[in-house]
Amino acid sequence: QVQLVESGGGLVQPGGSLRLSCAASGISFSTDTISWYRQAPGKVREFVARIIRSRTTDYADSVKGRFIISRENTRNLVYLQMNSLKPEDTGIYYCRSLNTGSWGQGTRVTVSS
Repeated sequence: QVQLVESGGGLVQPGGSLRLSCAASGISFSTDTISWYRQAPGKVREFVARIIRSRTTDYADSVKGRFIISRENTRNLVYLQMNSLKPEDTGIYYCRSLNTGSWGQGTRVTVSS
């Protein structure tokens, strides 16, 4: 059974940092591309970042230079380090397995003073 579980969301002030985690099970983790998406209130879900099996990374322009995606294959974990957070980063963050098309349930990030 495929399961993706996000954690690490919360309330943070503008300029602050958060680290999100995505724990995967039931997939061939080390050979899978894992992506982060987010959905702001009233908006469509959008791509944030991805990391492929070779550890090559890709980012949306809106987060380049502020967010860092990484993976720990021995623990089936993917992280999203989010720095210099802005109010427009607010939303529910989801991780996704490319190979299976599965999504996690999401973790909420709120950037507000």
